[in-house]
Amino acid sequence: MPSLSCHNLLDLADELPPLPPPSPLRLPRVMAAGSPSSPVSPSPTGPPRRVIVSHRLPLRAAPDASSPFGFSFTFDAGTVAYQLRSGLPPSAPVLHVGTLPESAAGAASDELASYLMANFSCLPVHLPADLHRRFYHGFCKHYMWPLLHYLLPLTPSTLGGLPYDRALYHSFLSANRAFADRLTEVLAPDDDFVWIQDYHLLALPTFLRKRFPRARVGFFLHSPFPSSEIFRTIPVRDDLLRALLNADLVGFHTFDYARHFLSACSRLLGLDYQSKRGYIGIEYYGRTVTVKILPVGIDLGQLRSVVSAPETADIVRQVAEAYKGRRLMVGVDDVDLFKGIGLKFLGMEQLLLEHPELRGRAVLVQIVNPARSEGRDVQEVQDEAAAISARVNETYGAPGYTPIVLINRPVSVQEKAAYYAAADCCVVSAVRDGLNRIPYIYTVCRQESTALGDAPKRSVIVLSEFVGCSPSLSGAIRVNPWSVESVAEAMNSALVMSEGEQRLRHEKHYKYVSTHDVAYWARSFDSDLQRACKDHFSRRHWGIGFGMSFKVVALGPNFRRLSVEHIVPSFRKTDNRLILLDYDGTVMPESSIDKAPSSEVISVLNRLCEDPKNRVFIVSGRGKDELSKWFAPCEKLGIAAEHGYFTRWSRDSPWETCDLAADFDWKKTAEPVMRLYTEATDGSSIEHKESAIVWHHNEADPDFGSCQAKELLDHLESVLANEPVVVKRGQHIVEVNPQGISKGVVVESLLSSMVRGGKAPDFVLCIGDDRSDEDMFESIVCPGNNSVKLPATSEVFACTVGKKPSMAKYYLDDTVDVIKMLQGLANAPSQQRPWPPVQLRVTFESTA
Repeated sequence: MPSLSCHNLLDLADELPPLPPPSPLRLPRVMAAGSPSSPVSPSPTGPPRRVIVSHRLPLRAAPDASSPFGFSFTFDAGTVAYQLRSGLPPSAPVLHVGTLPESAAGAASDELASYLMANFSCLPVHLPADLHRRFYHGFCKHYMWPLLHYLLPLTPSTLGGLPYDRALYHSFLSANRAFADRLTEVLAPDDDFVWIQDYHLLALPTFLRKRFPRARVGFFLHSPFPSSEIFRTIPVRDDLLRALLNADLVGFHTFDYARHFLSACSRLLGLDYQSKRGYIGIEYYGRTVTVKILPVGIDLGQLRSVVSAPETADIVRQVAEAYKGRRLMVGVDDVDLFKGIGLKFLGMEQLLLEHPELRGRAVLVQIVNPARSEGRDVQEVQDEAAAISARVNETYGAPGYTPIVLINRPVSVQEKAAYYAAADCCVVSAVRDGLNRIPYIYTVCRQESTALGDAPKRSVIVLSEFVGCSPSLSGAIRVNPWSVESVAEAMNSALVMSEGEQRLRHEKHYKYVSTHDVAYWARSFDSDLQRACKDHFSRRHWGIGFGMSFKVVALGPNFRRLSVEHIVPSFRKTDNRLILLDYDGTVMPESSIDKAPSSEVISVLNRLCEDPKNRVFIVSGRGKDELSKWFAPCEKLGIAAEHGYFTRWSRDSPWETCDLAADFDWKKTAEPVMRLYTEATDGSSIEHKESAIVWHHNEADPDFGSCQAKELLDHLESVLANEPVVVKRGQHIVEVNPQGISKGVVVESLLSSMVRGGKAPDFVLCIGDDRSDEDMFESIVCPGNNSVKLPATSEVFACTVGKKPSMAKYYLDDTVDVIKMLQGLANAPSQQRPWPPVQLRVTFESTA
């Protein structure tokens, strides 16, 4: 069910703190001809530009007194935003958008922006220092980051996390809006592909979609996506989900993360997904949002150049000499609450406790990268690591032997590569991590290093099962990092493993890593983004909603809203009209608890039925007794119940049944199966009809109910394979009907009866909202498929309720619009009838 906690936080003009005035710098934007709402083709002058948007630009800034800006800039080849360029088409221009490196943030100016644009194709986004601190260190790092890694902010003192703060969220939105403002200056929405990186810019797709409804947007989340139980604790959870759904392609490292996202969409927004030809898609207001699953690889070329450098080879020999005769394990982690450094050290302590033979031989070198955030949690992680390592070294150390070597200083990439190349084992014990490429880097360094000779390459990886790269490294020793004993045993297994097995595991890993590098990842994502956006120019796009609830509706060029002004002229000039109405979701809202028709519905139906030119039918899947009772006040209303198995033309006419054998012995087989699933699925129920039997799961858990419905569908199809029935799955139902029963069949029957009676309909209006109504639409929209031919001059209006893909050519937004439409038709004939002649009778009264 949609969450009540979602509020329109992005009527931002009044609520959000004001942004600084925009820079006077305006960089040229090349626009395709045509308005945003009219289909145009991309510019044929060259490949579309790729716009890579990340929190930080992939630049390094070094103080330089000779530079007019005070800094000299170079590309940071270690960032994913830069490395992914290797997988993009070589001829495609690339533009980077992001904030300046932290050290150079104070140097922002129009002149610097022009310089970076001209020399690096980088467009800086300037955020005031206070806004950036509240956006990045406040909301991103101390609220979203812990929560995405499964740490709930239960109290204000929770390590690494803060309780939700509306003001910090507004800062997050302000920062995302600043990115959108900057993109607006340069984006050619019909040509460019925009690729947004990571959770810092979660709200950006909504801002972009609001300004450019047809923008081509991809988003990749480099952190984990938590289970729906965790994600649902975020007060603005719906806002963030809708923002992701405003992208065309959403990428995750693992299937688990994607599954959690899909579950959140189902539970919070009521959206379902489909898998087709290997792709997972979510239908969202006429758009298909594609979900991609692929972990980020490494830059093989860059890493090979580092490993092969003479400086690296020298350090490798130094490390190998320093730890000669010892079994070296290496770990490289950021100072982060979730990297599990303390648990790794406890595992080392347990290893030395349980295996005395490894004392004096096993060494764990832990390289600690600088912290990316600030706060008490960072200091406590450092203090914990220092305390445990000191205790282990004091207990098991000896002159010339230190079990845990903690390197807590800046380490060059060459020195890191040297430790990777020299280590027998790499240990990654993060308790939750998304983008962690350490095992990939370790594998390549072991493969490419020549400083250790030409012996066959071998390596072992001890890897937490909660790391994003874990599913792709099937040869690793996977562990639960919370189990100290398991970590210790895995370390021991790695150290005593035979060289032959080490070589096999290494070869398996290297084959994957070398073929799934960062270029492969970028190329795959870019290809899928193009595929996801391929129909943008063939559809009409427009936005609806306010604030962060904004979304874009994408519909076919011939699919439009049905207006009273459009249909009334056709209605007036025709003489034999057939009006077909679904019930639930069409004239009665699905959310209504009392399903009986309102007095307003009864009134408008009676007014339509009073016109002798109209034949009005309710075509529903409900039972005939229920519909008879509800519509008893409608004397001339026709009803087709149970998808047309029972039909009557008016209240006083008898019920007619279709010409099918009345053998329902199959119910004796279907009912026990449904009862079994009802007992096993809390919130489900069975509905008995005269011609059908239905299993409902709308009150069950969304994921479990959907899963059970799939199982029930397969089960029933199996046991009823030889019966004259059809098993269908609808919206929260599984239904068994006799063969030959559908709303399409009953519409054909009604049309045939009218044609035989000499009153072939010259006006047909059909309104419905779900899958079963598509059969009705097909019957009247595709007359070539039917035995009954309507007159060539017939006016046909097939209309679905809600903006969504449909066989119908028209839509109405909701049941309120349906009733307004019917009221407009009910009033139309009276406007056409001439006024009757008026006879005036004048009398004079005497005043005498």
